[in-house]
Amino acid sequence: MRIIRVDNYDEMSKKAADLVASQMILKHNSVLGLATGDTPIGMYKELIKLYNEKKIDFSDVRSFNLDEYYGISKENNQSYYYYMMNNLFNHVNMRKENINILDGKTDNVALECLNYEKRIKEVGGIDIQVLGIGVNGHIGFNEPNVNFESETHLVDLDQKTIESNSRFFKSIEEVPKSALSMGIKTIMQSKVIVLLANGEAKAEAIAKTVNGKICPEVQASILQLHNNVNIIVDKAAAKLLKSSDK
Repeated sequence: MRIIRVDNYDEMSKKAADLVASQMILKHNSVLGLATGDTPIGMYKELIKLYNEKKIDFSDVRSFNLDEYYGISKENNQSYYYYMMNNLFNHVNMRKENINILDGKTDNVALECLNYEKRIKEVGGIDIQVLGIGVNGHIGFNEPNVNFESETHLVDLDQKTIESNSRFFKSIEEVPKSALSMGIKTIMQSKVIVLLANGEAKAEAIAKTVNGKICPEVQASILQLHNNVNIIVDKAAAKLLKSSDK
């Protein structure tokens, strides 16, 4: 693991955008694994800025999103399809046919998940996967005790996740109770992983990810076994890390 310590959220966002942009420059048809939520918004703003400055080109890039709420349509303003269109894709020259996001309204969950895995394999796998981390250590929507060997699947959301995500909804009752998510096996097959964390609320999860035992109770701990992981943390999220952690 490579720990990249930064002072604040803006610096974290710029570092993450630089890593993604470097991948795109090295390989014009890179396959990006993308995350949602508060954490990567700054990174997406930086990528849009780099695109507007003509430093990167999305025309041949393919993307696969980590997850999507189950039971809500892509037109719903809380869907991750809506999020991605508004925070990145509508602002760059990304081809619609190269955007892959799980269908939260699918009538056949098993087939949707199977086809998602098939599409990832058809393009040669994910070159760089961006991750956030939940306060309970989840990555994607892989909650505590999900099987490490899982591929894309339907998962029941942990109560902590529901409570955390309720800030995006009018009430906690409106938060979906399940989601479609890339599994740990799928994530671990990515060639490069970039995990972003900011704020004191993520400090315990980051400490367990870096220094804790590898266990399903902290899904992100499995990243210790990946050979190319970059963890970008601000001071608050890194407060429980040892000074020797690099």
